[in-house]
Amino acid sequence: MDEASNIMPSELPIERRQRHTRDRTTSSNSFSHFKSGPSKHMRPSALRNRGSNASMKSISSETDYSEIIAPIPRRHLLQTSQSLHWLRVDTSSGDEWLNRGVSPVSASSVGSVFPNNRTANRLSFTALMEHEKTATGPSSTADMGIPEDDQSTIGAGRRFVRWMHRNNMKSWVIPSAIAASTLVKWCIGFGTYSGYNTPPMFGDYEAQRHWMELTVHLPVREWYTYDLQYWGLDYPPLTAYVSWLCGTIGSLIEPSWFTLQASRGIETGGSKLFMRATVLVLDLLIYIPALYTFICAWQGTRSSRKRHTALLTLLFHPALLLIDFGHFQYNSVMLGLTLLAINAFAAGHDLLGAILFVSSLGFKQMALYYAPAIGSYLIGKCIYLGLVHGTRLFLRLALTTTLAFVIMFAPFLPPFSPLSTIAAPITRIFPFGRGLFEDKVANFWCFTNVLVKWKQIFASREGILIKASTGLTALGFLPAVAALIFGGYKTRLQKSAQNDSVNESPSIVPAPSSPTPILPLLPYALLTCSMSFFLFSFQVHEKTILIPLLPLTLLLSGAAPTDDVFLWGALGNNVGVFSMWPLLKKDGLGLQYLAMLLLWNRLIGHNPIKLHYGYFVGLVSSVVHIAIILLHLLELTITPPARYPDLFPVLNVLICTPIFGLIWLWSIKRSVEVSWAISGLPGKREKEGPSLAASAISATSSSAAFGHGPIRRETGVRAMSLGYASGRGRGQADARRRVSVVSAGGDREH
Repeated sequence: MDEASNIMPSELPIERRQRHTRDRTTSSNSFSHFKSGPSKHMRPSALRNRGSNASMKSISSETDYSEIIAPIPRRHLLQTSQSLHWLRVDTSSGDEWLNRGVSPVSASSVGSVFPNNRTANRLSFTALMEHEKTATGPSSTADMGIPEDDQSTIGAGRRFVRWMHRNNMKSWVIPSAIAASTLVKWCIGFGTYSGYNTPPMFGDYEAQRHWMELTVHLPVREWYTYDLQYWGLDYPPLTAYVSWLCGTIGSLIEPSWFTLQASRGIETGGSKLFMRATVLVLDLLIYIPALYTFICAWQGTRSSRKRHTALLTLLFHPALLLIDFGHFQYNSVMLGLTLLAINAFAAGHDLLGAILFVSSLGFKQMALYYAPAIGSYLIGKCIYLGLVHGTRLFLRLALTTTLAFVIMFAPFLPPFSPLSTIAAPITRIFPFGRGLFEDKVANFWCFTNVLVKWKQIFASREGILIKASTGLTALGFLPAVAALIFGGYKTRLQKSAQNDSVNESPSIVPAPSSPTPILPLLPYALLTCSMSFFLFSFQVHEKTILIPLLPLTLLLSGAAPTDDVFLWGALGNNVGVFSMWPLLKKDGLGLQYLAMLLLWNRLIGHNPIKLHYGYFVGLVSSVVHIAIILLHLLELTITPPARYPDLFPVLNVLICTPIFGLIWLWSIKRSVEVSWAISGLPGKREKEGPSLAASAISATSSSAAFGHGPIRRETGVRAMSLGYASGRGRGQADARRRVSVVSAGGDREH
């Protein structure tokens, strides 16, 4: 042993003793890095073998122990962050920061949940969330000195996960969480449902049961034309196929539940038990696996505690549980298929993702709310891959999507049915004849209808309203579409500029199965597009808020309780549930409504009535939640006047719509910031010239030993910190420093 190694920790001064302990407990996952060769920024005296404790020796026996220092751990930003503020380094201190080595990139930062091993290393959505916590401006509570581990922000879910881990029951967290959420869902089902004991039309429960009845007894060509006045089938074919399957199984158990005509309005205990069970089983088969794969695919770089806490947040989503297991619907199937699709995109399986999303569209047409974002992402990836690979991927996607739709509608096409049969489902799926809106929904049309009576002004000109709705909706999701497409175009331009500037470097050929740099934009784009549809589109129901709440809750699950993303997500979910209060009240689900709101907020560690000062979202949250409480108290104590029977639903709309509008604007703002961080400032690559491009290629080639393809290194060079993008100067170091940091990623959390 050398001189440094012979000194016992107890004989060292406190500062050196801590350094000695840190040296001996440094993660051994960097061993392969030192085997492949020393980093050019590490002094030889600082290098040491990372083997077992018995073999931990310094390179030179003459090295003094005071010079043996550990690498500085780094976090991930899209796996390849180069922002100096991650290192907590003063950028004005010259090159002194280079005297310390930086830890190598973990070669297996994200575990794939799909079989393709080439996609194991992917862009991390959670890494971007971690980056936001450091890089956001004064509006973030993280910059206000609020401790992250403040007891008031530690939710019951996080406490439960911590207790399970400390008591060596880590493997039981997920099963117990799923079991607990299933129990809660079943308990919600003990209450009443839509249309309970209200003949002759009843409600959504009877509609779903009636579709099982008619699909079992009628030929396929009559499914969309049979007795349209009594809950005619108006969902896409996959819903009809699932109804047929459930109805067939139910008929085997008790034929009277689905007897044609005679079973209308049946509400026996056995039939209700069966119907509730179908929702629960489909949820367990589709939605729960989708949540689990999301945690693995998008948050794989996080510690197991954080992943488990995020899963708890998603499992107890209050709006979805109240609608599916209380009001009675099958929204979890549509949302689960969409979530599986974006998980496939994250793993680089674009064709599988396209099939899953077509299945989501085939189950409920409301999945169209996500279509602009998903379509733009795939187009952006085709642009990013270049002319050859991009065209090939585009043709494969077009063929796969077309075949999926043809197979889905095959029973309505020749030779199985006359060609005219296909018109019936299309007409029923898109009901433009129902008018602009029916109930009081917290969107733009109902909000402005308080002053502008749209239906009266355009009584005989519904076409104008349809065109206006279409135009506003397209304008609303245009920023998300532009961000995704331009992101693919911009990153491809930068890659091409690097290849053109360094003639001696080989061409970087992207792998079509790899995720693109624009992948972190997808959750924000889904939120922007779906919220735009909810606010401006035609025939929106209050239950449709579930669609934008899904990406908002996914974003929330990856954020700390002190982040703006978390506060916007909690506010949006609480207001979203409140916007459905008139519907839930009519269904007799008031107790479930209150219980789920209290449970979920306690679970995530959010206090809705706590006053927040000093930042915008906190002030908005405080004011809105106080208004919600006051409105509930007024509704309990005051009877609305006969002249204004819809007083409280209108007040509900007036409270909720501005919040949804703010969330829509916030999602656009975040898309711009993330797009800026991913693709860099416009024209920056050209200004920096060949020298930076050459350095980028050097960093790209030097990273091959760590198991990362060149496309990922090249992506890391482009990724700008959000602090830099917002002009706060956090990333304004010189180009040589930023490129130097690219060669080091972040150690994986344990």
